[in-house]
This record gives sequence, C-alpha cells and structure tokens, in this order.
Amino acid sequence: MDSRVESTADGAIVVPQMDAIVLDRFGGVDELSPRRIPLPEIGDDDVLIRVEFAGVASWDAVEREGHYDDAFGVASAFPYVLGWDAAGTVAAVGRNVTRFDVGERVYAATMPVRRGGFYAAYGVVEAEFVARVPDRMPTEQAGAMAWDALTALSGLDLLGLRPDETLMVFGASGGIGHMAVQLARHSGIRVLAVASGDDGVALARRLGADDAIDGRKVDVLAAALEFAPGGLDAALVTVGGETAERSLRAIKNSGRIAWPNGVLPAPVTPPGATMSYYDGDRSRTATDRLNAIIEASSFEVHVARTFPMDRVKDAHRTLNDHYVGKLALKVG
Repeated sequence: MDSRVESTADGAIVVPQMDAIVLDRFGGVDELSPRRIPLPEIGDDDVLIRVEFAGVASWDAVEREGHYDDAFGVASAFPYVLGWDAAGTVAAVGRNVTRFDVGERVYAATMPVRRGGFYAAYGVVEAEFVARVPDRMPTEQAGAMAWDALTALSGLDLLGLRPDETLMVFGASGGIGHMAVQLARHSGIRVLAVASGDDGVALARRLGADDAIDGRKVDVLAAALEFAPGGLDAALVTVGGETAERSLRAIKNSGRIAWPNGVLPAPVTPPGATMSYYDGDRSRTATDRLNAIIEASSFEVHVARTFPMDRVKDAHRTLNDHYVGKLALKVG
C-alpha cells in the first residue's frame, strides 16, 4: 500500500485511508478518538512505516493538552495524530531512498506536529530518522525506544564521562532513565540510580546500576555522598523537582549535569556544577551508534504495559499512575 491518489473507472478520486487515533481539538483524554484518515504522502526522501507498536509517553499528554501548539514554529492542524516513537515494517520508500527495502523491520523517531505521529496504522518519516530494528530486539521494545534511548545517549555524550567515573541517573526507573543506566554501564561508568518505588529500584539494579535507591524514601544527597564521598562526577536528570534539585549538591563543582529540554520543573537555584540543557540527537549517526550498543550488549526496553489501540484512553490515564519503564500501543 502506498499514499498515491488513485482513480476509479468512472474517474472518481480515491485517497487511500488508514485507521488512526486523532484529536479534533486539544484537551483531555476524552478528546482521543478513532478515525479513518488519509495515508500520509511520501516524499522523495521518506519512508512509509506500517506501524506495529507505538510508544506512549508523558510528552504525549502534554501535547494532547495543547502545550506544544506553535512550539516548533508550525501551526497545528486537525485532525491531529500523536505519537513520537514507533516500530514496524517498511511499507514504501521515496525515490531517493536506497537504504531500506519493503518489509524490513524498522523503528523511528518523529515530531507529530509537522506530519502527523504514530498513533496510526502508517507513519511517514524522513529516511535520516529511520533505523533497522536490531535482530535481537523485539519489535514491541523498539516501538517504545527511540526518543528515550537517543535522549539518554545524547546526555551521556554531553557529560563525556570516562570509565569508572561516577554518574547519578535521577529518574532511573523511567523511560529515559532506565535506558541511560544501561548505556552508562556499557561504557564502564559507575551508576547511582535514583528510582521510584521498590519495583523501580529492582529494575535499576537488574539493568546494571552499581547502587539504586528510592528517591521518595531515601535521603538522596546523603546516599550520593556515601556512594561517592568526594562528590559525583556527573548527573543525568530526567525528573525535575525539589528532591532532584537538592540531590545536585552531591555533584562536584568541577562536575557536569545534563538536563533534557522538557524536564520540568527546572531548578530554581543553579547548582555549583556546570549544567547543560539539551535535546536528543535522532540522526542516522546516533541511531547507528545506538544499534551497535544494542547488538553488543544486553540492552532492553522495559515495557510495563502494552495497550490495544482501542484502549488508547486507558494508556493516557496510566501515564498518571506509577509504573516503571515505558508504555506502548499495539497498533498493527
């Protein structure tokens, strides 16, 4: 199937349609509704993906409520399709795309505001932002991975830590956090994981953290100074707030702090260490590096729950509950 306009024998125009979850206006969970909409058009440099699994993330709820409206310099248009991450198979490619064949398993990171997202049977993405799913990775995990893993990898690149240096991952049982723990340990970095709940602590430990604590129960600053008495070399912060801000006092003044854009609330008082705000790199170079790590390690994406597409409202409600890792939609 492709997105070309077709004609019937009597000359009527037929536009191929697909199932999707759409918004007709921004707002609460009840604004999400199923709809048949036209397939996205494929440009010369694009890949059309038949979506099998899509990630469901906290920023989807923020976007659903309209807080990204005009944030990227592009006016929002309805019906609006959410979904920043997905995995599936190649359905079609543009004329300039030679890296992918129809039927290959791929994953991608996109920005819904520009061309529509992945809460749909098909999604179109520039080939630069599409990657093959590593052979050892289930498609379900790949569908919930891209933005979180690439944001974690970009944060670690920014910190530039050497093996045996110390890193605090704050929010280590969340999407970005649990992937950052694994990527850091793959590089030989000593990781203190600040997680949420007994299940979050258990997950961080299982994924290789040298030590893991529950940030809601334990004095994080004291635990950090016990882990690294001379001070931590760096921190990657994926959850904001008073506890996160206080914990940053455990970072050496000569240390570094990576804070992804969109993690709120931002610190009120700047820490002594250098703090950098950043975005994840979703380029081919970044996904090639990520795939190499996945193939060479036991990296996994912990999917807490997967919802069928007709239960997308339940998925969005679950975003407000306690869970560890990621949520996903089964689309295809």
